[in-house]
Amino acid sequence: MFAQLLNDEAGFIVSAELILIATLVVLGLIVGLSEVQHAVVSEMNDVADAVGSLNQSYMYSGFSSKKSMGYGYKAYARGSAFNDTMDECDNNQCDIGCDEPVSEGYKD
Repeated sequence: MFAQLLNDEAGFIVSAELILIATLVVLGLIVGLSEVQHAVVSEMNDVADAVGSLNQSYMYSGFSSKKSMGYGYKAYARGSAFNDTMDECDNNQCDIGCDEPVSEGYKD
């Protein structure tokens, strides 16, 4: 049984080189995923800025129809208007991103 174990080549031998390669792959994945996260947040910020820069003001005038005989109106509708004002985060005033690292300080 021991001779069969020694002659078995289907196993996986963990060596220092394989541990080093696996460590570098994991570190590369972490850095790569962090960059993907920053790119996605930046694109979402651009989309939010584009939506925030849309002018949502509107106005429509009223109309009326006078009676053919006599005084008064048989139908009328009042007009309306809305003026879009600047919000706090319009035109890229609010950035979404990661803050600088801050030390935790002393614990009480």
